[in-house]
Amino acid sequence: MSILSTWLDFRMKSLLPLVKSYTKNSFSIITDLKHLQIPEHALIFSADAKLMYTNIDINIGINSIKRFLTENSNALPTDFPKDLFLEVLTLVMENNIFSFCNTYWLQLTGTAMGTPVACSYATVAYGQHENKNILTNLSPYLLYYRRYIDNIFGIWLASVTENNNVWDQFERELNN
Repeated sequence: MSILSTWLDFRMKSLLPLVKSYTKNSFSIITDLKHLQIPEHALIFSADAKLMYTNIDINIGINSIKRFLTENSNALPTDFPKDLFLEVLTLVMENNIFSFCNTYWLQLTGTAMGTPVACSYATVAYGQHENKNILTNLSPYLLYYRRYIDNIFGIWLASVTENNNVWDQFERELNN
């Protein structure tokens, strides 16, 4: 599975820029912040997902990637093998075998841990949720929002006229 996972990771890297929250590294964030006008009432926040990989259900993750590919089909590289990609992704996610104390185990839930594609898969799978829900519905409140795998950094535009309902909605969407 390692060779297939390496191929998936190579292909998946071309999808990362289509995730609106994607950042390559912390230097990119620092560069972005230097050019932002941050209002006094803005709130800076960060988040770190607990057990992100294991919490991405295999079927939900693969369906999320499938929707991501469909919704971004015009931006995909022309040679992107969508059907083959999804078949190989399903094969890798459903057949991850790992060893522990001289025993072998088939991973039944979550992202195939220890595989080359795990980081990119988690980034794009959750990126679909962000693109469709968080960044679409809550963009008026987000001056800045970037994620590197399971770490988020953002700037929330607090409003004195709003109560905490919007922030609560944002937290629910992050945890969904």
